[in-house]
Amino acid sequence: MKSISRASLALLLGSVALPALAADLPSSTFAPAAPLLAQPSPWMIRVRAMVVAPQSSASVSVNGGASTTSLHASTAVVPELDISYFFTKNIAAELVLGVTPHDVKGTGALAGLGKIGSTWLLPPTLLLQYHFTDLGAFKPYIGAGVNYTLTFNNEAKGPMSSFKVKSAPGLALQAGLDYMIDQHWGLNLDVKKLWLRPDAIATLTAGLLPVTAKVKLDPWLISTGVTYRF
Repeated sequence: MKSISRASLALLLGSVALPALAADLPSSTFAPAAPLLAQPSPWMIRVRAMVVAPQSSASVSVNGGASTTSLHASTAVVPELDISYFFTKNIAAELVLGVTPHDVKGTGALAGLGKIGSTWLLPPTLLLQYHFTDLGAFKPYIGAGVNYTLTFNNEAKGPMSSFKVKSAPGLALQAGLDYMIDQHWGLNLDVKKLWLRPDAIATLTAGLLPVTAKVKLDPWLISTGVTYRF
């Protein structure tokens, strides 16, 4: 009986001593460290389908004669890639890349000429953006920047024996919205306005008459696609 009582006493003392000992130990011994939240990467890419809709007209001179405003550039739908880098959570730079084909035809007084040429435009655009980040999954942004449109594959059509649209600089404004599904993936809607006024030169086959034009393209760029934040 004495041995049983002694064992009971030892167990009782142990049950009291263990909690007291645990209370004296530093809390960090038992509490796991809080996980560190991963910082988002500064890099983001978007892949989009883009509608390029020129608001076109032109000042045209045939053989040095009086000018008229009678050219139209076609609308194009093309794939587009952009790459963004975030300097802070709100300030980013975006480079927009894509190529667009356009047919050019006479309108108004030059409607009888029909299609006079075609060209491809490579208009890399660099924008500085401000992103609004306090609206949860919705991430609207605005931007402004510069554009330099390179032309290639200029081809004369119809009554023209030569046709070329020259490369030219331009300005750009932008507004858009990312809706982030999770930390990395999102959906994007974007609208840009370019102010683009390249020169064009051509030659009428009949009489080899020179044609010069100051073309007003000023396209709207409307795009939608997928966002990925690294």
